[in-house]
Amino acid sequence: MGLSEELVMTRLTEEVPYELAGLRLDQALAEMFADYSRSKLQTWIKLGRVQVNDQVKVSPKEKLDGGELITLDAEAEVVITAEPENIPLDIIFEDDSLLIVNKPAGLVVHPAVGNWHGTLLNALLNYVPGLESLPRAGIVHRIDKDTSGLLMVAKTLQAHNSLTQQLQERTIVREYIAICRGRMTAGGTVDEPIGRDPADRKRYMVRMSGKEAVTHYRVSQRFLRHTLIRVKLETGRTHQIRVHMAHVRFPLLGDQVYSGRFQMPPSCTERFASTLRSFKRQALHAAKLGLKHPVTEEYLEWEQPLPADMIDLLEALAENDNQ
Repeated sequence: MGLSEELVMTRLTEEVPYELAGLRLDQALAEMFADYSRSKLQTWIKLGRVQVNDQVKVSPKEKLDGGELITLDAEAEVVITAEPENIPLDIIFEDDSLLIVNKPAGLVVHPAVGNWHGTLLNALLNYVPGLESLPRAGIVHRIDKDTSGLLMVAKTLQAHNSLTQQLQERTIVREYIAICRGRMTAGGTVDEPIGRDPADRKRYMVRMSGKEAVTHYRVSQRFLRHTLIRVKLETGRTHQIRVHMAHVRFPLLGDQVYSGRFQMPPSCTERFASTLRSFKRQALHAAKLGLKHPVTEEYLEWEQPLPADMIDLLEALAENDNQ
């Protein structure tokens, strides 16, 4: 039995911002619905999947005045039915409705192009076969492949609905520990919208047409050229911490996508240089997770200490500062 896919449609409705007045329909849609490529949006226009003020439009070149109501019937996603795989899981908490997993760095959460097997979802289907009846096998949020730490999984539809609602209401506590390049003087908040980078669909960036994203951060420890921070998410956009910290010029150490070209700091110890060269991921760990239990409504909270690679990195940083 192989991997199967099912196409899911969704209807999106949004008003055209007045700053997009004068743009062609396809250009405006590319700004408003940045999760989709312009070529895909043009195809959907020609297929009659776009309405402007309740009228179907099939010409991508039609100009907009601003203020129009756009209705887009989009292909939301391909739902993937994956096979169970015997992959070890580090279970922090489990009951009849909930699983809390400590995900190691390097493990992909959900199958996608290039990662059809060996994912957390495959492991969950092996551990709890009944999860195949739930959306995304009960996974209600993700952390990046190269981010370690706590992840919640619903075991029932009731739990899935509850956790999804808590995420939407921003009542779930999610705190991360990160190591940034650069020495911070103080913490702060980044309140900047995030959307796909139009030049590279795998990257995200701060852009006005993006989705609201709010990140709070505070300093835990300062080093000579780096800073250890604790980060609290108010929203949960893809790559949010990585994009926001790069935006304020404190990119995450080891982030090969958003931190620019690798540069070895001057006058560093041999141990720090070796540790830095071997650290092949962003220094980011999901350390704390707090939520209201889907059934008992009791507030529960878990904390997961740093993994060995980040501890080694911090020890090498401290030793380097004391040389």
